[in-house]
Amino acid sequence: MRLVFLMPIGIERPSGRRYFNIARELVRRGHQVRLLALHPDLASAPWRRLVCEGVEVWYVGQMHVRKAGSRVERFGPLALLRVLIAAVLGFVWGVLRSPADIYHLGKPQPLNGLAALIAVVGLRRRPLYLDCDDDEVYSNRFTAPWQAALFGFWQWLLPRLARGVTANTRYLADRLQAGGARRVVHVPNGVDLARLANPDPALLDGLRAALRLEGRQVIAYVGALALHNHPVDLLLHAFTEVAAACPRAVLLLVGGGEDLPALRRWSEAHGLAGRVLFTGQVEHPLAVHLLALAQVSVDPVRDDPVARARSPLKLLESLALGAPVVTGDVGDRRLLLDGGRAGLLVEPGSAPALAAAIRRLLDDPAERARLAAQARRHVQAYDWARLAARWETVYW
Repeated sequence: MRLVFLMPIGIERPSGRRYFNIARELVRRGHQVRLLALHPDLASAPWRRLVCEGVEVWYVGQMHVRKAGSRVERFGPLALLRVLIAAVLGFVWGVLRSPADIYHLGKPQPLNGLAALIAVVGLRRRPLYLDCDDDEVYSNRFTAPWQAALFGFWQWLLPRLARGVTANTRYLADRLQAGGARRVVHVPNGVDLARLANPDPALLDGLRAALRLEGRQVIAYVGALALHNHPVDLLLHAFTEVAAACPRAVLLLVGGGEDLPALRRWSEAHGLAGRVLFTGQVEHPLAVHLLALAQVSVDPVRDDPVARARSPLKLLESLALGAPVVTGDVGDRRLLLDGGRAGLLVEPGSAPALAAAIRRLLDDPAERARLAAQARRHVQAYDWARLAARWETVYW
């Protein structure tokens, strides 16, 4: 089949990697796949089209915010209007240039949703498919109530119009089915096991030396530093307890985002300069190697719609690398951690519980080794090749 995905994000972002990895495996299964995407910083993009591992990627417009490295820039009202119109027209143009058997929306958002109704349903008269990998209303940062209402409308409408829906968590799948979606297939996020199996030892040694981590106990967080949907502040509060009890412990925060400066200031104000290391935004292969340095990987969460709706890539990549995970018992995390046999589940939103679990793993190498071994066994079920085969069933 010929498949076209309409994505309001680029393949550089975590959600974008979900669609690229699924697309790559669908290509390996004999399909032709094109991704129509929005770029985080289109003006500086070195290319607008490429073919990567058999997947065609076309950048047809700018995202609704500009993300360059660790910096996030929001457009003014008139500039934002121009960006949004250009993005919708870019998607419409991309669909008209891309005859296909299947059109699959990545995320139920206004830009790709409106373009799909115009070009896919209206002009090409083809059915729509949809993927939901987040609660779009709660996970995005809005500057006005009408923006949240707009996203909520499209999140309500598109599943009801789609012929089939894929969802990355059971929480979303159950909600979609209860809301009237016709066909829902649960497809969690996954990992590229072959690429994560053997991190480069020379690169690991170089990173360890450059960051002065020799002899240190490394606690890693990999993800966005954006507090509205990633409560990294919860982890920092937990680390104050860990740092007091474990003098060799270091917290490595890998990622960028609009709250990075505020988190850095908080760390310095609480005497954690030198104990909390900020890498800023890095490319995914480097982020994986930084995660491989960790004795413990942490996914801090509260019990809210954002956490319930997510299937965290960083959690699965930690399992593949053998870095024991500590996270809150929310949503599908118990399933992803094999009922707590491949990591530690704690009370969500509790910094003391998070700190106690981290200290427990730092103090017990035998438990870390046991969890790491089970993690590597359990994560085999989340290989992207297996998940692409499940994804494919939504079309039949």
